[in-house]
Amino acid sequence: ALDLPESLYSSKVLNAVKPEKDVDGLSSVNLGRLIHGDAYNCLVPPTVCAVMELLEDLGGKTVLLVGTSGTVGAALQCMLQREGAVTVSCQWKAPQLQTKLHHADVVVVGSTKPDDVPVSWIKPGTTIISCSHDLLSGKRQQWIQSQQYRKWDLRCLKLQPVSPVPSDIEISRAQSPKAVDVLAKEIGLLTDEIEIYGQTKAKVRLSLLERLKDQPDGKYVLVAGITPTPLGEGKSTVTIGLVQALTAHLDINSFACLRQPSQGPTFGFNLHLTGDIHAITAANNLLAAAIDARILHENTQSDKALYNRLVPVVNGVRGFSAIQLARLRRLGINKSDPGTLTEEEVSKFARLDIDPSTITWQRVVDTNDRFLRKITVGQANTEKGFIRQAQFDIAVASEIMAILALTTSLQDMKERLGKMVVANDKKGEPVTAEDLGVTGALAVLMKDAIKPTLMQTLEGTPVFVHAGPFANIAHGNSSVLADKIALKLVGETGFVVTEAGFGADIGMEKFFNIKCRASGLVPSVVVLVATVRALKMHGGGPNVTAGAPLKKEYTEENLQLVADGCCNLQKQIQIAQLFGVPVVVALNVFKTDSVAEVDLVCKIAKQSGAFDAVPCNHWSAGGRGAVKLAQAVEKAARQKNSFKYLYSLELPIVEKIRIIAQKVYGAEDIELSLAAQTQIDRYTRQGFGNLPICMAKTHLSLSHQPERKGVPTGFILPISDVRASIGAGFIYPLVGTMSTMPGLPTRPCFYDIDLDPITEQVKGLF
Repeated sequence: ALDLPESLYSSKVLNAVKPEKDVDGLSSVNLGRLIHGDAYNCLVPPTVCAVMELLEDLGGKTVLLVGTSGTVGAALQCMLQREGAVTVSCQWKAPQLQTKLHHADVVVVGSTKPDDVPVSWIKPGTTIISCSHDLLSGKRQQWIQSQQYRKWDLRCLKLQPVSPVPSDIEISRAQSPKAVDVLAKEIGLLTDEIEIYGQTKAKVRLSLLERLKDQPDGKYVLVAGITPTPLGEGKSTVTIGLVQALTAHLDINSFACLRQPSQGPTFGFNLHLTGDIHAITAANNLLAAAIDARILHENTQSDKALYNRLVPVVNGVRGFSAIQLARLRRLGINKSDPGTLTEEEVSKFARLDIDPSTITWQRVVDTNDRFLRKITVGQANTEKGFIRQAQFDIAVASEIMAILALTTSLQDMKERLGKMVVANDKKGEPVTAEDLGVTGALAVLMKDAIKPTLMQTLEGTPVFVHAGPFANIAHGNSSVLADKIALKLVGETGFVVTEAGFGADIGMEKFFNIKCRASGLVPSVVVLVATVRALKMHGGGPNVTAGAPLKKEYTEENLQLVADGCCNLQKQIQIAQLFGVPVVVALNVFKTDSVAEVDLVCKIAKQSGAFDAVPCNHWSAGGRGAVKLAQAVEKAARQKNSFKYLYSLELPIVEKIRIIAQKVYGAEDIELSLAAQTQIDRYTRQGFGNLPICMAKTHLSLSHQPERKGVPTGFILPISDVRASIGAGFIYPLVGTMSTMPGLPTRPCFYDIDLDPITEQVKGLF
C-alpha cells in the first residue's frame, strides 16, 4: 500500500504512480471523483475501505480523526459523512485534544501517538482504529525511488547488419518498428500525454513537464563537428549511434533529440511528418498578409473610417478586443470605451504608419523555388497601385521556426510571437506582430506544432524530432522543449543527446550562448565528430565536391595530410574548452580509412585536450559500433563541469560580435559596413542591445572565406549587415550574403521519387 504519512506522499511520489495503477486511490483524480460523489467511478484508498468495513451503524456517532490529514484523511471524512457520522479532525498537538477524545464515539488514528498523550484521555467504550505507519522501510523507499528514476523496460529491436551497407530507405524498410503507443508506455508516458499520428509517430503534450517537475534531469550531451566537407561528417548518425549504444547495448536510459529537416532541399525526407512546418508556413504568411493589408487600408481610409472598421459595432455593442486593449495601454491610453477616445487618440490607435521600405518580414514556402527570391507584390488593380518588391524564404528560415526551437511553454511562445518586429514606422520605431493584433491567431496556428514528435531509432530507442531552424541566420538546434521533456523522462542517470548544425564554431557556439541561455540547461559533455576525409581536406587535400568521386588522396593512406589537418580538430576542441565542458572526439570511420590514420587522429585529439577519442562504426554496425563512444561519454559526464557563457549580454553589440570573431573564429578583428553600423545603432536605441549574437557565416571555413581550410589566421571578419529576430531573441550579423531560398538543381530528387499505387509505398528516397 502507498497510503503513507502526509509528509511522505508528496506530489513527487504521487506523480511517480500512473493514474491507471493508482490502486491506493491517492491521486487527485480519484480523490476528486470521491468528493464529488462519483464513488462508483473511483478507487478508494484501501485503508479507508478497511476502516469502513470495521465500523457499523455510524448514524449520529461522532468520529474523531487524529493525525489523518492529507488524501487518506479527506477520503475518510467523505466516506464517514456519507454514512451519517459527524466527523471531527485534529492533530495530536491540538489544544482541545483531550476534550475531543473524551466526546468521541470512534477514534481513528492516522499517525503514531505521542508519549505525552495518555490513553486515559479516551473515554471507556470508545472504538479505536489505528491506521498509523512506522517510518518507511528501506524496501518501500527503494520502491518509490525505482518508480521515480527507474530504468525503462524497453524492448529494443534487433539489427541484422549486412555488407555492403544498403541505402537508408532499404535499411528502414527492413526493420519493423514498435507501435508508438507501446514505445510511449515503455518510457513512462501516460496515455493522455500522447497524441498519435499513424502507427509510428506521436505528439507529446507539455503537461508532462508539470507532472515530472520534481524529477531530476538526466545528463545533457551535445554532438557537434569539425569544419565539414560539403558532404557532411555524420553528426546525425553519431547522435543516433550513441543513443542506440547507450540504451540497446548498455541498458542506460537515453533519448536523441533531432532537428526536423525542411522538405525543400531534400524533397520529402520527412513527407510532412506531423505538419509542424506547414503550421509555421501558415502562421508566417498570415502575418505577411496582415502587414500588406494594413498598409493598404491605412492608405485608403480616413482615421474615422479606419477606427470604425477596426472597432466595429457587433449586435449593438462596440468594444475593443483584448489585444486592442493591450495596444491602448502600450500607447498610454487608459480607456476601455471606444466612444471616449479623442481624435488624436483615435489616430494614434488606428494607424501603425508602417514604412514599406523597412519591412523585414517575408513570405515563406517549403519548396526550393529560386524564382521567388525577388518578386513584386500588389500588382492587381484591387491593390490600388501599392506595389512593392518582396521575396519568399524557405519555410525553415522563418523567425517562427526559431521561436519554436527556443520557446519553453505556450505562454512563452505567445509572448515571443507578439514581440516579432516586422518593420519600422515612419518615425523609426519598431512595429510588432502584437501591434498588428495577430499574436493570438499565430499562437492558435502553432498550438500543436509546439509539441515534440516522438519517433524511434532502428533499434527501438526513443527519439524526439522537433524544430529545424536555419543554422546561419538562426541557431541551428532542435527544440528546448524536446530536450527538457527528454531530460525528465530519462531520469537522473540517463542521457539526452542532441546535435548542433554545421561545425562547432557555429552550431556549438550558438547552442551554448543562445539555446542554453533560453533553456537554463547546463550541458555535461560535447561529442566532437571528425572524419579522416575532412581532416585530409584541412591538411591541404584537393577540393571535395558533392556528387563528384573522391580523389585518391581521400581513399589511400596519407598520414601527413591527416596530421596537418588535425589543426582544425585541435581548434574546435579549444573552442569547446572556452565554455568549460569536457570533450569526447568521435571519429566517424569509413572503410577507406587505415588503422594508422585512425590511431593518429585519436592520439592527436587526446594530446590536444580531449577527455577521450574513440573510433566509431555505427553507420555499418548500428549501436554496437558506438559502444566505446557511449562508455567514454558516460565517464566524461562524471567529470567536473565548469560551464560558462562566452560573453555577457550587457556588453555592446559590437563587442559581443568581436569576442565571437576573435575567440571562436580566430579573426584578428572585425570590420563593420556603414549599413551594419547603422543597424547596430538603431537596435541599441530601440532597446535590443542586450540580446545574444547569432552569427550568419559560412560553415565551410572558420573564416568568412569558404576556400580557406585548416585554421586561418590574420583575417579581418567583414560584417556586411546586421538584422534582428526579436521574438526569437537574438541579433544576427551577416558575414557576406546569405541565401534564404535554395534553388532546384538541373536534376532534382523528384525524378527518382514515386508512389506504388497498390502498396502505397514511397520509392526513391535515399
